[in-house]
This record gives sequence, structure tokens and C-alpha cells, in this order.
Amino acid sequence: MVCVNRRDLGLLALRVGTGAVLAAHGSQKLAGWFGGGGIQGTTAAMEAMGFHPPKHSAVAAGLGEAGGGVLLALGLATPAAGAAAAGAMAGAVAVHAPAGFFAQGGGYEYPAFLGFTAAAIGLTGPGRYSVDHATCHVFDRPWMVALAFAGSAVAAAAVVGRRAKGQADQEREES
Repeated sequence: MVCVNRRDLGLLALRVGTGAVLAAHGSQKLAGWFGGGGIQGTTAAMEAMGFHPPKHSAVAAGLGEAGGGVLLALGLATPAAGAAAAGAMAGAVAVHAPAGFFAQGGGYEYPAFLGFTAAAIGLTGPGRYSVDHATCHVFDRPWMVALAFAGSAVAAAAVVGRRAKGQADQEREES
């Protein structure tokens, strides 16, 4: 009789579901799949939202979502994957925050949920049904968790801070 660990099965479902959603959103930004704007459209959107430089911001957001999503789904380099996706979602939260919490009003509920879920997976680990487990956690060491999340937090804070400064500068110029 085979014993299936419910925790590992739950982590697999959570990883694959969250990773697939993130990968789909990232592929919209990078390749224009699923009705997305691709790099060109995402660059224009990033510029309109106040992210500078807009093309670098578009690529970073797309890679954080698509790359982080694929790696989460596979359970590969899980700390880095969770941190990358959470960092990308931090930028989305900053954009949607002025509209409040709930998504139906344009709020940050959805990107916050994806970001917190990705972070939780990165912190918890991928479980047994993962590439990390199959490779003896070569890319999932305890020190990698701290490094990945610290790096992601610093990068997200820099990007969001640069956007806020640019918006403040623009408001001063307009007044």
C-alpha cells in the first residue's frame, strides 16, 4: 500500500495552481500570450503607471511572474521562485493600492493574494513532489530563503520607491 502524504499533495496543488496563474500573467507581459500586450504593450503600460525605466520594469515584472510561476509549479529553486513572484506582486500591489483592497473596485486584493501565496510557498518549501526534493534540495537550502527574500524585498522597495518619487516629482511640476 502506498502512503500519500496529504501535506505534500496539498503543497503540490498549491504550487501548480499558483505557479500556473503567475506564469500565465507573466507570459502576457513577455510574449503577448492569452491576450496580453507583450513587451511592447507592457512597456507602454509600465510607463503610464510611472515605472522607470519602463522596458526594464516590464521585463522584470514578466520574468518575476513567468519565471517565478514556472519554478514554483515545478518546485525548483523554490525560495528564489517564491521571492521573485512575491516581489513582482509587490509592484502590482503598489499600483492598485490607491483603489482600496477589493478587486472589483480595482484594488490590490488579487496581486496581494498571489504575492502572499508565492511567499508562503517559498518559505514553507516545495514538499516531496518537487524537483527540489528529487535533486536533494540543491537549490533549496535554508540560507537561500533569507537571501532570496532579502534580495526581493530590496529590489521591490527600490522599484516601488522610484515610482513613488517619480510620481511626486511629476505632481510638483504640474502644480
